[in-house]
Amino acid sequence: MFFASDNWAGAHKSIAERLLAESTGFAAAYGAGDLDKKVEARFAEIFEREVSVFFVATGTAANSLSLASVQRPGGIAFCHTAAHVIADECGAPEFFSSARLHGVPGQDGKIDPAKLAEKIAAFPQTAVMHGRATAVTITQATEVGTVYSLAEIDEIARIAKRDNLPLHMDGARFANALVALGATPAEMTWKRGIDMLSFGGTKNGCWCAEAIVFFNPEQAKEMPFIRKRAAQLFSKSRFIAAQFDAYFQDGLWLDLARHANGMSDRLRAGINASNSARLSWPTSANEVFAVIPKSAARNAVERGAKFYEWPVPPATPELVGPDETLIRLVTSFATSEADVDGFLDCLAA
Repeated sequence: MFFASDNWAGAHKSIAERLLAESTGFAAAYGAGDLDKKVEARFAEIFEREVSVFFVATGTAANSLSLASVQRPGGIAFCHTAAHVIADECGAPEFFSSARLHGVPGQDGKIDPAKLAEKIAAFPQTAVMHGRATAVTITQATEVGTVYSLAEIDEIARIAKRDNLPLHMDGARFANALVALGATPAEMTWKRGIDMLSFGGTKNGCWCAEAIVFFNPEQAKEMPFIRKRAAQLFSKSRFIAAQFDAYFQDGLWLDLARHANGMSDRLRAGINASNSARLSWPTSANEVFAVIPKSAARNAVERGAKFYEWPVPPATPELVGPDETLIRLVTSFATSEADVDGFLDCLAA
C-alpha cells in the first residue's frame, strides 16, 4: 500500500523493455541520433504544431531552465504560494535563472487572477529598486491535487499576455491533469497561451524522463546553451528518448494516467463512504487529501501503508480535530485496487 508519492513507483514494463532494447549498439550522441529526432517529431504530433524539445533529468531542472530562458536582470517570476518551484526545489529556479520567485495566493492551489494582476502591477518594468515582472508559472495538476480548468488557464494567460510576460506550465503530473480534464495536449497548453511546458514522465511510469517544450521555437534559441551550462545535456540522450518512445506508444502515457486517477477516484469514493474519515477538499487528479483519526493512521502504518502526514493549511486550522491528522495519498500506474481496498479496510478497522 504505497501512497507516499508516485515517485515511489518503478518503471512500467514497456518502458523498461524499451530501455533494454536500446542498450546495445551505437547511436549519435548529444541528441543527434535518429531516436532523439523521432521522439522530437512525436512531441510535435502530440501538440499539433512545431515545437522545440529539450530532454532533462528532473522536473526541477525543467522548471529552473524554463524560467532561466526568459529572465532578465531584476526579474520577478510569479507562482502560487504553495507551488513546487517556490516550496520544494531548494531555490534551484532562482539559482539557475537569477530571478526571484514571488508567491501569489489563491484557493485550491491555484493562482487567484485578481491577486496576480495586483502582484504584477507592483513590479513595473521601470522598478529598478524593486525588480520587474518577467514571467508567470502555473502548476498543472497543482500541489493539492486540483486541476486548472481551461477557462482558468485562459484567465491567467490573459493577465500574463497583457503585460507581455511568458507563461510557463509545470507539468510534472501533466498526463494526470490532461485526462482529468478530458482535453488534448494542445487544448491545455499553447491554445490557452502557454509558452513553455515542463513535461513530466517520471511520475507516470518512466524511469527518468522529463522534457522542456517550447511552443514557439524562436523562444528556444538560448536553451541549448542554458541546458549545457546547467549540466543537463546528456551524452546518451537516446535513453531518455527511448523512454518517451515507449511512453507515447499506443497512448500508453494516457492509459497510465487514467489508471492512477481511477485509483484515486476509488480512494475518494471509499473515504466519502467512511464513518471515520473525510476528504479534506475535492481533488480530481491522482492525489487525495483526507482527514483521518490518528488511531486509523497508526493502524494503516502498522499494516504496511506508506503515506505522508500533511501540514494543515494555515487558513483552515479548524480542518483537523485534536485526535485527527491530515494525510496525502498519491496513486500511480502501479497502484492496484487491492492496495486501495486494503487502505480503506484500515480506516474501517
